[in-house]
Amino acid sequence: MKVILTEKITKLGNIGDTVEVKTGFARNYLLPNGKAMRFTRENVALFEAKKAELTARQEAAKKNAEANVDAVKNAKLHMIRQAGDTGQLYGSVSTRDIARMLKEVANVSIESAQVMLGAPIKSVGAFDTTIALHPDVIVPVKIYVAQTQDEIDALVAGKSLTFGTKKVEEVEEEVVAEPAVEAPVADEAAAETTDAE
Repeated sequence: MKVILTEKITKLGNIGDTVEVKTGFARNYLLPNGKAMRFTRENVALFEAKKAELTARQEAAKKNAEANVDAVKNAKLHMIRQAGDTGQLYGSVSTRDIARMLKEVANVSIESAQVMLGAPIKSVGAFDTTIALHPDVIVPVKIYVAQTQDEIDALVAGKSLTFGTKKVEEVEEEVVAEPAVEAPVADEAAAETTDAE
């Protein structure tokens, strides 16, 4: 589906760009959220009439995001979760959890889609990720996940935690912004029949 963007969208385009997107993405996200308009002759004329207003709104959103940079950078994202003997969490820390924590700690409201967390955090440790307050305002943050406040204090101080034979360092891994791609799971029944033959 061809659409006209009414705001800048990372990896898609700027205000006024005409882009081809999947129909579901347009119908379920871009159009209902006012981020794009269908590409028609009437909408092109309407966009040109509203271009100054849309650009001003985008600049205001960028300034608002820049005003929140310090609050997000200084936010203490400390999450206490239950974990097993090896440091694996019972569950995970998702983008929704991080967005909720940021609202509580720094009083900055963001959507979970603005948290650039490639895959959910599934172990104890310290993790680097980024928050996209605006497509042009990306803020790096550090998230500490542990079972107790004492463990979080140790991670913040740069000490390592030991779980059985596993040692968790101050920065265990960097969580990348790209989503993790999982390999398809083979059908176990089909695998058993192949082995039996």
